[in-house]
Amino acid sequence: MSSLQGRLLVASPHLTDPNFYKSVVLMIKHDAEGAFGLILNRPTPSTVRQVWQSITEQDLDCDDPIYLGGPVDGPLVAIHPIKSCGEAEVCKGLYFSAHKEQLLKVVSQTKKPFRLFSGYAGWAGGQLDGELHVGGWLSAAGCKDDIFAPPEDLWEQVIHTIGDDILGPALKTKHVPGDPSLN
Repeated sequence: MSSLQGRLLVASPHLTDPNFYKSVVLMIKHDAEGAFGLILNRPTPSTVRQVWQSITEQDLDCDDPIYLGGPVDGPLVAIHPIKSCGEAEVCKGLYFSAHKEQLLKVVSQTKKPFRLFSGYAGWAGGQLDGELHVGGWLSAAGCKDDIFAPPEDLWEQVIHTIGDDILGPALKTKHVPGDPSLN
């Protein structure tokens, strides 16, 4: 089994779990013991300002949404590019944090992008590998542009990237247009 840490999982139409319909999951950890990740394209109506104020009574100038990281309840966690606040490196230059002190530093700064999540997606040992084997998930390299992209079109954007990676070499063309009907 090769670790999927730092990669994106994209729900395929074969995945019947409604919790993951058209979801894109950033894999935080994946090993023989299990896996966990965060859904990148499920913003909630709650903002960082609202949630942070209800937890700490501190006011923040941040109206970014809190994201629903998955169907499993869990603490607030963040994905960000701030090495000094990172508790684990997910992929090159991207970090995961869950401790309150680190989260405060991340949400208080305004120069670097971040996403705050409530909940997570989790799998027991071997469970995710089984879902991959039956075609429930597609996998793509994770990059900061995708991770911090607007959530509305993220699933389609990553699906197109996967398609280009598969079809590009087979077509042996130098450029495949975004809309082939324009050929």
